[in-house]
Order: sequence, then structure tokens, then C-alpha cells
Amino acid sequence: MDNKIKLTVSHAPFWHDGDSICKMNLHIMLAAMPAVIFGIVQFGMPALGVILLAVSSSMFFELIMNFATKRSLSTGDFDAALIGLLFGMMLPATTPWWVVVIGAFVAIVIGKQIYGGIGANPFNPVLVGVAILMVSWPGYFDSDAALLNYQFDFKALAPLAALKHQGVSAIDFFPIKTLIMGQQVGTIGTNFGLGLILGGIFLIIKGYIRWEITISYIAGIIITALIFNLSNSGSYAGPMFHLFSGYTLFGAIFLATENSSSPVNLIPMLIYGFLGGLMVILIRNLGAYPDGTVFAILLINLINPLIDYIRPKALGRGVNNA
Repeated sequence: MDNKIKLTVSHAPFWHDGDSICKMNLHIMLAAMPAVIFGIVQFGMPALGVILLAVSSSMFFELIMNFATKRSLSTGDFDAALIGLLFGMMLPATTPWWVVVIGAFVAIVIGKQIYGGIGANPFNPVLVGVAILMVSWPGYFDSDAALLNYQFDFKALAPLAALKHQGVSAIDFFPIKTLIMGQQVGTIGTNFGLGLILGGIFLIIKGYIRWEITISYIAGIIITALIFNLSNSGSYAGPMFHLFSGYTLFGAIFLATENSSSPVNLIPMLIYGFLGGLMVILIRNLGAYPDGTVFAILLINLINPLIDYIRPKALGRGVNNA
């Protein structure tokens, strides 16, 4: 018998850095806290009630699905809590309790668990819940009507709705500094631009979101809005107005970067983010919805598997070794 040398190949002795899904989700929730706290201070106890109900309902439906599918309990990883928090941040403070509960059910059960749980969802669960509510009960997302009884020290109009119905002249009521500091009518956790930016910087430094997606998404917003504005400044607002109003910053930082529904390769991330920003402006300027963030990101979630195939050729692939 020939004496052959057998080679054993094994993986490298990787050193775990101590990170975990639980730790990541807690850091993302921490990054969202400045915007959440600002929203609660701005809109009062109703806002706190919506946030708490969204988080608790999401964790409850996660628990129910764990039992129904005979999977191990997953509420301890705080993924359901994070989904509930982000979902609640996208709602007006006056949203009825039953709408919050239905949205949490859709986000967890249809947006996440039906695909197999964490890491398997092709769409951002938060956006699935919000999109169903926006299509089914659009009146509850009309911030001007929903928050009519609130007494604000600033112009009581949602900037994007004002732009849609009153034209570019409406943006005179909303200087950029005012928008950045959250002095606008809107949803609980997406108004405070400065807080969202600080949270985004924190998450990028910690490595929990990919800066490539966030930056390319913002670039898509700015470039597309600038093209529209230069073509007809009397009909289309400038890029800074779009950047600091509505769900824009929230989408760039907390929604488009969701791990399961976004690309993992560099070029796809840049394409993915830019297309998301482009779609937001197209929907805002040409579509029926004042804010196109929800549907724009769902659309790029849809094409994510396709564009993520764009990657450098593997070393040696296609080389003729004959």
C-alpha cells in the first residue's frame, strides 16, 4: 500500500470579540434614545404610551410565535423590542391603541417570524408593519390632522404634507435649523434630526450599521432632490429640506441598514443606498405620498438579493490551468 501523507484542514482559531445580537440590539436602542426622549417631551404622555405599547406588543407576539412554532424563546435577544421601538417611533403620538397592536402583529408575525425568525426576513419588519397601516388607515398618518389638538410653539404643520399641498412656498415656515432641532409636527421619534445624526454616528463608530449604506442613501436624496430643484425651483424643494424632514434621516440610519434585508458587499451597498434615496425623492415629488421613505426602502429590500450578486471575481476564477 502506498504511504500517502494525509493533510487535515481546519478553520483558524478565531477569537470571539464578545459581541452578540443582544448587545447589538441594545446599542441600536440606545442610539435611538435621544430622538425617543425628545419625542416624548414634545408630545407628552400619549407618545410614551404608544412607544411602550409598541415594544410590549412586539415582544408578546414574538413570544406567542416562539410557542406556536416550537422554537426556543428569542425575546431575550431584544430583536422584537428593537422592532417595536423603531415601529413606535414612526407613529404619531395620537395613534389608537388597536392600530399600534395590529402594526406590531404585522411587523413581528408577517414581517419576521413567518420567514423563520431573525436573519431570515427579506424585508425590514418595521416597514412591513408601517406600510400595512399606511395603506389601510392613512388618516392616522396625517400628522396635521392627528395632532390638531396639540399646542405647539412652532408652525403646526408637517413639512412634507405642507410641501405636497401648498407648494414650495410652504418651506419658508421651516428653516433648516428648525427642522434639525425637531421643531416640526410629525411622528414620535423621527423629528429630532440632531438626535438621529448623533445616534447614527455612534452606531457607525461601533460598527453596528454600515456607513456605506447610510452615506449613499443620503447622497441619493441630495443628488436627486438637487436635480429636481435645478430643473424647476418653483415646484420642487431643495435637497436640505428633504434631508431633514419626514423619515429621511431615520430611514438612512435605522431602516435601510437593517442587516437581514440589506447587502453585505461594498458595491451593492452603494447601489442599494443610492437607489433608496433616489426612490424617496421620486415618490415625494411625483407620487401620491408626501413621504416616500417606507415604500422606497421596501422596494430596495426587494432587489437586495439581486444586486448583492455584484461582487469582485474570486481569485483564480476563470483562469485556465491546463
